[in-house]
Amino acid sequence: MTSASSDRLVVLTGADGRLGSRLAFRVAAAGGRQRLLVSGEGTAPHLPDGAPLPEAEVVAVPPDVDSRALTSAFAGAYAVFLVPGKERPWRVGKHRAAIDAAVLAGVRHVVYVSSVGAGPDAISSAARDDWLTEEYLRGTDLRWTMLRIAMFHRTLTLAVYDESYGSARDSVLRAPAGDGRVASVSHDDVADVATAVLLDEDRNRHAGRIYHVTGPEALRLDEVAAVLSGAARRAIRYAPQTVDQARALFYRSTAGEVEDWISQCQAIEAGVLATVSPDVRHLAGREARSLEAWLDDYPTEWGHLRLPSVR
Repeated sequence: MTSASSDRLVVLTGADGRLGSRLAFRVAAAGGRQRLLVSGEGTAPHLPDGAPLPEAEVVAVPPDVDSRALTSAFAGAYAVFLVPGKERPWRVGKHRAAIDAAVLAGVRHVVYVSSVGAGPDAISSAARDDWLTEEYLRGTDLRWTMLRIAMFHRTLTLAVYDESYGSARDSVLRAPAGDGRVASVSHDDVADVATAVLLDEDRNRHAGRIYHVTGPEALRLDEVAAVLSGAARRAIRYAPQTVDQARALFYRSTAGEVEDWISQCQAIEAGVLATVSPDVRHLAGREARSLEAWLDDYPTEWGHLRLPSVR
């Protein structure tokens, strides 16, 4: 297990989210000092008895926090773990405000969670925004590390719909991804990689590095559906969608959420998310978890697939 230097404070944004909370427990287990920024959308990480994590300070940060408040929240930190915002079109502006705050607060290192395929002409809207954030971060004097991920395992389970009618049971994974493959990854693998980067005693080892954090295999979505079927013990099939069909299915979502999902699926179809990287093995010291292994390890994360209505 990675051990932490007692004189190094790390700040975790999104600490009440699935990724940030997992990272917080790892930093605590390594004896690290951390400041957990929580938005109120989830529960701040804590011990089973409700006590706070050791050497952890919790700071509430509203979604509309400004750069001045973030500068205060980052004060005294050596490193900041920066998770991307969820909603366009304000996402990039918030990322830049956080980077500005890190500079003003005297932070030395920012670890940013980006997207596989990030680039100025990326297919995925999130990957384009991540590229803009990466470029802004590269333009500062901060040390930086990019953790580019493809898609989380859990996201795939949320694309399954119950279309049963009467006594006929029919669960369908719907996505406009064609026959493309995706090397999806678990939140734990990303958290393990982030722990290795943030707590490394060699403060220059990860500076200026881009890591691709993927699962150990790239599956077509019909193969994903088969794996989900085996775990849920119910038939789940894959039905490729057109973009118009996908938009109609997400009529309750915001325009930004719809664009993010559809463009990410288009990136899958184009083969952008199909490359399997060895970076989890190199940084975490073990193989990445496959979708099948993740389903076995975390049944509560996809329990909705076992219910009569999976959405």
